[in-house]
Amino acid sequence: MKINENTVVGLTYELKVTNETSEELPFSVEVRDEADPFYFLYGNSGLPEAFEKKLKEKTKGDRFQFVLEVAEAYGEADDELIVSVPKAQFNTERGFQEEMLQEGNFLPLVDEDGYPMQAKIVKDLGEELLLDFNHPLTGMTLHFEGEVFEVREATEKEKEEGFMA
Repeated sequence: MKINENTVVGLTYELKVTNETSEELPFSVEVRDEADPFYFLYGNSGLPEAFEKKLKEKTKGDRFQFVLEVAEAYGEADDELIVSVPKAQFNTERGFQEEMLQEGNFLPLVDEDGYPMQAKIVKDLGEELLLDFNHPLTGMTLHFEGEVFEVREATEKEKEEGFMA
């Protein structure tokens, strides 16, 4: 079976990144192996469109290697997604521990519609935290190398609800 619309795709890969302003070699940020493959619903994944296009028509066992430039991946940082939030909102009653509130940490959050999201703590401003809601890979060039682990037809439920693991 080939990767196309409404197929569930399982991948094993190594993701390396470079910062667009850096001349350094790519460094590894994620490895998904046979024990923990990455799955998504092709055509309805929320992943960058260019990522899916690079995989279209591949079959189980096909190897891939490609680069997504910043504009094809998660784009440039949006300054409007960097905001100050009162530190008091991140209390133990809401499931936050003091050690979670350190600069550089990612906070697990939920938006007003109940969808999970995360924000990186950029700076502790005393009574407030400066949070960055941009995708963690914003401003990065992505270097993928891996193999198609599985391709199967999505179930009706997966088509309706989406699928990503």
